[in-house]
This record gives sequence, C-alpha cells and structure tokens, in this order.
Amino acid sequence: MSGADGESHDREQLEAALTRASDELELQTWYRDCVRPLLRMPEAQWPRCCGRGCEPCAETLKSVATRVKALLSEPA
Repeated sequence: MSGADGESHDREQLEAALTRASDELELQTWYRDCVRPLLRMPEAQWPRCCGRGCEPCAETLKSVATRVKALLSEPA
C-alpha cells in the first residue's frame, strides 16, 4: 500500500497494538496518549521513574511502549 491507504493501515495497526499492549499491562484507556510520544523517540530519551508514585508511572508507560513495538514487529 502507498499514500493515504498505507498511512491509514499503519495507523490502524498502531492503534490495535496500543490497545492490546495497554490491555495486557492494565494501562487505563485515558493514559494511552502518554505512550504515543515514546514511540517516536529514541529509548535512551524515555523518562525514568522518579519514585514519587506517579500515576501512571513512567515504567508502566515504557513497558507499554516496548510491548507496542514488539507487537508491531511481529510477522503478520
């Protein structure tokens, strides 16, 4: 696929992977937008847990992002 159709398909795959990863790791729906920026950044720039009990914890967001990447790299 190319053009808009390819982008739409990629977006659908990303949404499906984000939904699955969030469900598997019990990340609430309203926090999914917090994961999206991580998927566009190098992992070395991902935030670290500050130890203050944040909700959601950066470690949870990183776990979801890592799972999304793994799901997107699996063969169809």
